[in-house]
Amino acid sequence: MAIRRILTVNNPADLAVLKTVCTPVEAVTDDVRALMDDMLETMYDAPGIGLAAVQVGDTRRIVVMDLGDGGEDGEAPESEDARKPNPRFFINPEILWASEETAPYEEGCLSIPEYFDEVQRPARIRLRYLNRDGETVEEEAEGLYAVCVQHEIDHLNGVLFIDHLSRLRRDRAMTRVKKVMRERVAA
Repeated sequence: MAIRRILTVNNPADLAVLKTVCTPVEAVTDDVRALMDDMLETMYDAPGIGLAAVQVGDTRRIVVMDLGDGGEDGEAPESEDARKPNPRFFINPEILWASEETAPYEEGCLSIPEYFDEVQRPARIRLRYLNRDGETVEEEAEGLYAVCVQHEIDHLNGVLFIDHLSRLRRDRAMTRVKKVMRERVAA
């Protein structure tokens, strides 16, 4: 396993990749599983709770996620130390249905460092994907799980969470990210 570089919106070449619509995975192979292992290690190192393959420069429709124990009911763990790992793997995920009811959630993104903003998304969804073993799974999601799945599927479609914001808030996000990245380079 290896930690990979996470692409960020402040780099024009990275942004071009992040805006790519990803291609379906033909078959779940050892290569795909190795990529997912690298993605999981990268996500934990960042730290984050979800990561799409495109965020590490691979344009296949692959997502890893870990909301810890209990994250699926919409409740985030009280602290990082209290979390028990619960890694999830999504290959070719798709949303089959979304509720008309929406819910706000403050989102962040490893590709948009240290910027958080509220996004309205469907409160519940039904999704289908292939798991790590290549088996088809269909399930419903709500709360944090639904938000995270929708956020990561957006990545696979070339959409960033800031694309759901007003132009003013998007510009504010980009300004903030550029400042954060300059500070990281200077440190």
